[in-house]
Amino acid sequence: MTIEKGSSYGVPGGLPPDGVVVRSDAEAAAVADEARRGGHPIPPLGLLGGDLCRTLGGRGDEARLRSGEAMTFPVDLGCVLLDGRLQHFVAHLAAHHRVWRGRFAVAMNAEWLGDLDLGPRAHPGDGLLDLTEGELGLRDRLTARRRARTGTHLPHPGLRTRRSGKAELAFPGGVPVFLDGVPVGTATEVMVHVEPDALSVVV
Repeated sequence: MTIEKGSSYGVPGGLPPDGVVVRSDAEAAAVADEARRGGHPIPPLGLLGGDLCRTLGGRGDEARLRSGEAMTFPVDLGCVLLDGRLQHFVAHLAAHHRVWRGRFAVAMNAEWLGDLDLGPRAHPGDGLLDLTEGELGLRDRLTARRRARTGTHLPHPGLRTRRSGKAELAFPGGVPVFLDGVPVGTATEVMVHVEPDALSVVV
């Protein structure tokens, strides 16, 4: 069940014996991707690092994951078709050229992308992605990057934002795509959607 505004989120509970401990968003996505490709349930994930972990208030303490202090959360899974290739992400998709020149887009399931608060309203359990698209000149890019450290880069007249469970993005000249910080190639068409509550994660 995805969250509703004002409702509580997460329940006390540690990582079960069949849970998998991961240390980054990319590791978590790899576990999910392997399970999906094999037709198996995604095992519960214990988060020790990454932007999803930070968003959920994780401390990177492995002992805590199996203790009474641990919290368990239902989390959405990002699914993306990149020129027809299905892949998954847990925290974010970013499509951009070097130094973010030209047209770019981000789809945030977590609040953070590294040290940038690119999803100040994003919530990993609401069944939605926070999407930002745009194209900025050099001066605006520098200003936006500085303000993005505190999530105050939005609103901006050069950026389009929306919250949606799915989106289709087109980059006619092709754009490098990063899933959970990992480069996965260049794509001209990016079709993204959310699989609500696909993950059970523990922090």
